[in-house]
Amino acid sequence: MREPLHTILCTVGTSLVGHITPAAGRPSALPDVAEAWSEGDFEAVARRVAALGPDDRRTGAELQSLYDLVARGHARPDARIELFHSATPDGRAAARVVAEVLRRRGHPVELHEVEHLQDADPKRFRSKGLRVLVKLLCRAVRAWGTAGTGIDATGGYKAQIAVAVVIGQALGVPVFYRHERFPEVISFPPLPVSLDYGLWMRWSGVLAALDRGEWVRWLDVADDWEPVMETMVERVALEESEFLDLSAMGQVFHEAFRHRFRSEADRLLPPPATQKSQPRLTDHAWGGARTRIGALLARVVDDTPYVTSCRTHYWNPDLPSACLFRLRGEGIEGVWSDGTWTVKFWVDTTAVTPGQREACVADLNARVAQWR
Repeated sequence: MREPLHTILCTVGTSLVGHITPAAGRPSALPDVAEAWSEGDFEAVARRVAALGPDDRRTGAELQSLYDLVARGHARPDARIELFHSATPDGRAAARVVAEVLRRRGHPVELHEVEHLQDADPKRFRSKGLRVLVKLLCRAVRAWGTAGTGIDATGGYKAQIAVAVVIGQALGVPVFYRHERFPEVISFPPLPVSLDYGLWMRWSGVLAALDRGEWVRWLDVADDWEPVMETMVERVALEESEFLDLSAMGQVFHEAFRHRFRSEADRLLPPPATQKSQPRLTDHAWGGARTRIGALLARVVDDTPYVTSCRTHYWNPDLPSACLFRLRGEGIEGVWSDGTWTVKFWVDTTAVTPGQREACVADLNARVAQWR
């Protein structure tokens, strides 16, 4: 059995609101605090909820599951709890009350509002809200460590449960859930399998560009597309063209591996070059961008130990593109744009195996921000 958790990352919904606020055909289950709730006196509501017994369902799903995690030894009685709530008035209010009740029980608590996580706009919920939740949860796991950290996905929208379970598998942390009719929490322990590291390295450029908010045209990646990537992206039609956007599962995939790669890069990358050559640009006008392109290629060569040289092979003065590096056959191609023009160039390296070339691609994509 694992040691009791020292940190719990808990999604928060509005089950408590349902117990307090009267609904059609159903009176309030806590009528003595309904007025305090409507007036925004959440401390008064917290005092009343804190006085209820740990088995009283009126405390709401989140508190019920957290109480059970402690009672059954899954979490320490003084475990740190981070609450992730929706960007809605009821979500904010419920999280404030839950936080105050937990503080009264001796838990350090921190609240996080998940931007775009709301139910008024389903498209924004799916394309942005769930991705923000992934980023926040992954950031918290990294901050507190996988050993001793768990996710309680009881509260909130049902889609969050699926996302939380995938995060647990990707990062190696347990995920807990308690349905309102369950007598206790159930756990989704990390499985003894791993996601495809090589797949992430090969597609790190596209994933990183989408994570930065850049659009990637489907036509630019169609020739090399791998069907398994379909779960990582969503397709969006814009101006008679099809573009890719990052899905919540893609965000999990990218978050998990980009941070893993940072700690393993030295082991995966090929040896430094003992000799380097000046970048080579084909001989034409370059629309006045020749100096900028030459400077970029020089930085790629000078800043990257295993790069031996770069050489351009494509120029379009009127085509914007995402900035990324990718595998093309047995070569590594850089794609660069200032938002109006696009240049493509081959990157020569000391890599001699497919694995080393994949690692080079991942490392080059990690350096994009410093070259922009």
